[in-house]
Amino acid sequence: MDLLYRSTRDSSVQVTASQAILKGLSADGGLFVPMEIPALNVSLDELAKMSYQETAYAVMSKFLTDFTEEELKHCIDSAYDEKFDTPEIAPLVKADGAYFLELFHGSTIAFKDMALSILPHLMTVSAKKNQVKNEIVILTATSGDTGKAAMAGFADVPGTRIVVFYPKNGVSPVQEKQMVTQKGKNVKVIGIHGNFDDAQSGVKAIFGDKDLAKEMDAAGFQFSSANSINIGRLVPQIVYYVYAYAKLYANGEIEKNEKINVVVPTGNFGNILAAYYAKQMGLPIAKLICASNDNKVLYDFFRTGSYDRNRKFVLTTSPSMDILISSNLERLIYRIAGHDDKADAAFMKSLSESGKYEITPAMREKLGDFYGNYATEQETAKTIHDLYDENGYVIDTHTAVADCVYKKYQAETGDRTKAVIASTASPFKFTRSVLEAMGVDCEGKDDFALADELSRLSGVEVPKAVEEIRTAPVLHDTVVEVPDMKAAVKAFLGM
Repeated sequence: MDLLYRSTRDSSVQVTASQAILKGLSADGGLFVPMEIPALNVSLDELAKMSYQETAYAVMSKFLTDFTEEELKHCIDSAYDEKFDTPEIAPLVKADGAYFLELFHGSTIAFKDMALSILPHLMTVSAKKNQVKNEIVILTATSGDTGKAAMAGFADVPGTRIVVFYPKNGVSPVQEKQMVTQKGKNVKVIGIHGNFDDAQSGVKAIFGDKDLAKEMDAAGFQFSSANSINIGRLVPQIVYYVYAYAKLYANGEIEKNEKINVVVPTGNFGNILAAYYAKQMGLPIAKLICASNDNKVLYDFFRTGSYDRNRKFVLTTSPSMDILISSNLERLIYRIAGHDDKADAAFMKSLSESGKYEITPAMREKLGDFYGNYATEQETAKTIHDLYDENGYVIDTHTAVADCVYKKYQAETGDRTKAVIASTASPFKFTRSVLEAMGVDCEGKDDFALADELSRLSGVEVPKAVEEIRTAPVLHDTVVEVPDMKAAVKAFLGM
């Protein structure tokens, strides 16, 4: 029996995994969730011997049941290859009493590579499987990393085009340079005057435009998403938590079935939701520690049960987390509401209309797996400084938010359970912020000179992803107002 996926806002909408990947978002605005979370019925001793690719198949085959073994293994092998600069794909580094799961060894040096290297392959196989004749137009909003990783994956993939919107002044210089230098005949990068939430809301509005969908179909196009709302993004992210646990066991760092905590710097809630799904599959995870920056909408939610985006949007040194509408939280809301699509739809309607909603006491009781806290800008910088000073290990600003929150959790609870911290980006992606935190004077130096300085201090080579853009020409310079996003997409498609 194939595992089907249903919409969080209308449980009668049920599709296969490949259909969910193609659609990205349900027509009613809901997100696709599996009808049940499958059990991870592979023994730990078997998992301990597996490569990353073998682990990926063991996990993903449980979720993507309408893919044949040959199809899924082709997708996995095409994704997790020499694009990654280490055969481990996601190595673990022990430092300062925790295990940092380095998710930034792919071609764009951020954790988004882990899922966006495989999504184009899942998408093209899904299109063939469902006899799709239209060209697939990937439409996505990015807070800095998704856009580049998606473009790197989809560039010149036959039968696809990709349009990425990003907040013009809301990403790091390296993130922006990575995007605007992206090659590919099927690629378009567009800045917007606004923040990430504006970009994401604009993309959602385009997805929900039924007249545009008809116009697109007549012109031979259909939309899909590469954002973390796509189940084809979420499922591959479950893999690295399973892999990390198996490696800790294989390396003798934990006993068999010993519980671990997982700490995730969180913006759109997809990465920590993947860890939650891993726990639901049976992985021995105790607490899921949700780390926010000064845009602490999730911290407030876990403390009060009220989600309220009516607040000042703060631009921080961890821009990929500068988000006030955490889209993937809807999947958790649906689950703790007892899979009640009507309740979920009402919460999301309230969020859309008033900017907030409050869950019931019964739902709050089901959030026991989670702990939420946040790190200020000052605390984030201090964490980077102290870790380097005491351990010689350099982390980026997002990972520092997670490490800081982990220490707050330990201080608050006294819990000494071993922890895996999701290290979501290379420090070379945020050189200025990282070096300033380390106490280096960055005045008058460009980001590439700073990359050389960081390399000297850390003993780590400047990643290929940074070297490549050092002298790359800017190929994309379009910037639009939010109301003009739809027109910009149509112009790119020649409509």
